[in-house]
Amino acid sequence: MTVGRENLLSINGLRLKQGERILLVEDSVALSTLLTQRLEEETGATVTRCGSLSAARKNIAEGTFLLALTGLNLPDAPNGEILDMLLQEEIPTIVFTAMFDADTRERCTRKKIVDYIVKDGTKTVDKVVQTVSRILANSAHKILVVDDARAARSELFEILSRQNFHVLEARSGRQALEILTSDETIDLVITDHHMADMDGYELTRRIRQTRNSEQLRIIGISSSSDRLLSASFLKAGASDFIYRPFVHEELKCRIDNNVETLTQLNHLRRLAEQDYLTGLANRRHFFSTMRQHGRDATQGSIALLDIDHFKTVNDTYGHDAGDAVLQAISLVMADMCIPAKHMPARIGGEEFAICLSQLDAFQAHSFCEELRKRIEERVIEVGNRSISATISIGVVEFEPGETFENQLNAADQLLYLAKANGRNRVYSTLTIPEAINAIASAGG
Repeated sequence: MTVGRENLLSINGLRLKQGERILLVEDSVALSTLLTQRLEEETGATVTRCGSLSAARKNIAEGTFLLALTGLNLPDAPNGEILDMLLQEEIPTIVFTAMFDADTRERCTRKKIVDYIVKDGTKTVDKVVQTVSRILANSAHKILVVDDARAARSELFEILSRQNFHVLEARSGRQALEILTSDETIDLVITDHHMADMDGYELTRRIRQTRNSEQLRIIGISSSSDRLLSASFLKAGASDFIYRPFVHEELKCRIDNNVETLTQLNHLRRLAEQDYLTGLANRRHFFSTMRQHGRDATQGSIALLDIDHFKTVNDTYGHDAGDAVLQAISLVMADMCIPAKHMPARIGGEEFAICLSQLDAFQAHSFCEELRKRIEERVIEVGNRSISATISIGVVEFEPGETFENQLNAADQLLYLAKANGRNRVYSTLTIPEAINAIASAGG
């Protein structure tokens, strides 16, 4: 019942890491200017541009670069000498060129470039931006290479590392299963078929017992002459299959396609599970998760919270300010919940819920009190205005065997007591007598 930070904090959509440096080597000022503008706007990277081999060498001496983009023919390097220099400096390189024949492909393959782009009029800039964005985004993906032959593993490791993937290695099927058990963030497994302890078919079958194709992609590889082997792999649950010796471009494209498929599936899942405004889990996902796991929870608590006088915020400052308050409070919740593996959700207009994993009544009350204080102290800047907000919270510890609906209703009653007794406070089973006496006194 946990949710990742990337799911919670995606209010403004996916943005690549700020400050990544890209070296752009292009002697056309018009193309260089346009590429720089688009790359910086759409990837968040910092682009250093130059128009010659000598200028590129000077920039590399002054700093490090994650990636280089270059043409093959420069004023002081007409025969592709720029590739030799970038290879020597171990900078992953994307080539864009007006001509791309068999000789050029062979030269680029030999120089171990990351990718190449054929200049195609107005589409060139779009292709470059898409390719760079993909390479930068690859750093978020983990790939596990499984092969009992060290040379074969090293070859794949080098290819994948140049593509900016986070690469792990396993020398046997059994070790691969151990790694997958300990690391649920692996996105793709590339496995050879013939291995001493467990063949790739059996490894694929075992992986699919716990991880489906929406969670993990599998590519089988083999130098076998058995043309039916690919069908066996696919029926066992593999997402793709490649025969050795493979063409590097084909391997790269197949890996990219599988990663893109997984990215799209994750995006669709986030759209279905996230609240559009705050990035927190939405009502449907929270209720579904709690109903699925609630009866199995042996320890934990559930909290409901409302933003106090939220209608007044909307009426006084407008709905944009109201949205800013909702987002600010959601960020505070995310910052507190994610490290502790709790699950926060927006379940109504200004109403939120949190599944507090493994927290008993005392711990849950303390957690909610800290959350209340942090939100009370938060100043929310909206235009030239500073807005403050407070919350009321009701929290109950899980009762074994109780339905989710009953536990939610108990938290809702405590939330009502917190609001009726002055707001900006936490009520739990620890404070029920105090709340009842306060309300009785007010009524008397």
